[in-house]
Amino acid sequence: MNATGQEEGGHIAANIMHFARVLRAAGLPIGPGQVIDAVQAIKSTGLGRRDDFYWTLHAVFVNRRDQRELFDQAFHIFWRNPQILERMMSMVLPSAELGEAEKPEAEVSPRIAEALAAGASPQDDIQTRESEKIEFDATLTFSREEVLREIDFEKMSAAEIKAAKAAMRRIRLPIRDIPTRRFRANKAGARADMRATLRAALRFGGDVIPMRWRSRSRRTPPLVVLCDISGSMERYARMLLHFLHAITNDRDRVHTFLFGTRLTNVTRHLRYRDIDLALDKIAEAVVDWSGGTRIGQCLYEFNRDWSRRVLSQGAVVLLITDGLDREGADGLPKEIDRLHRSSRRLIWLNPLLRYEQFQPKSQGIRAILPHVDEFRPVHNLESLMQLTHILSDPDAVSDPTLKRWQEMAA
Repeated sequence: MNATGQEEGGHIAANIMHFARVLRAAGLPIGPGQVIDAVQAIKSTGLGRRDDFYWTLHAVFVNRRDQRELFDQAFHIFWRNPQILERMMSMVLPSAELGEAEKPEAEVSPRIAEALAAGASPQDDIQTRESEKIEFDATLTFSREEVLREIDFEKMSAAEIKAAKAAMRRIRLPIRDIPTRRFRANKAGARADMRATLRAALRFGGDVIPMRWRSRSRRTPPLVVLCDISGSMERYARMLLHFLHAITNDRDRVHTFLFGTRLTNVTRHLRYRDIDLALDKIAEAVVDWSGGTRIGQCLYEFNRDWSRRVLSQGAVVLLITDGLDREGADGLPKEIDRLHRSSRRLIWLNPLLRYEQFQPKSQGIRAILPHVDEFRPVHNLESLMQLTHILSDPDAVSDPTLKRWQEMAA
């Protein structure tokens, strides 16, 4: 290779390396080995077509389904600059057809925006730091954690998502114990244990009858989570999986199911201590991520195959969905009623409640509302904190707006 060819290859490698830094800042686990593989792959496939260039980098940098959207946005924003793409193309293939540039998505992920902003010029960086300083001065009365608790998961930057995930790992879900049918020996019990009393009397030949007492044993009820992973719930489901991983490893008898167009049991995968390994296993098991929603059909599968296994001993059920069903709530009223009757408490967590103008107009929402015990939002850390309070406090007051929602849905 001559000096010109070496210089051209150096420019290609430099641009790909900078693009990899953007992806790493956005949260994708990009290492030096993947950057080297990407450079080698581009040299092998060439730069004749934009689609080939896109899918070559996609094959190297994307390992999970939940990384596709971030990669897609970062690619179209980073490489849409004609001064970058055309200069690189002209160095290798001056006559290459770039093709029609794809329009960037209307809504750009804050993680991508923050990652691209990290590569700004020094002057822009100074202005950014000054603006951040002014913004910090305006919020002196709030701690960083208090501000983080109020931010919507959908609007978080990469740094905020990292901090939120760390906060989720510290959340505990102390569901209060409930009495069971079984009894255990207890000296301060209120019930006489006649069998134990007679056995103790035999040891003394019947001359002495020492009384034995018992009380009902108490145990934490099972927690069953049904989480929607359809396209409208994708960003929230991705964050809530970290919360579900934390509580699964903190307590026993937690069962988690993901549903979109079909039902998938991911309880075993969430028991891995390593969150990255757990998410990799879930990505392999779930085939309908970010697709449509068939709530009625998925609840039918749960009631038929899993209800008797996991809804014993007063289970608490968390239904996490926005209630938007592509099948128009076909069969949903019957299945949600059966789920409600089989559980001790059915709590519906809906991210749409973050909107003050929310109205229960869709058929799915109107079908679910009459059969739930709680109707709560789940869009930030504060809503998760409220959930822990509801489950742990026996005197917690039910949501006063639930009755109003149910009347509106009737």
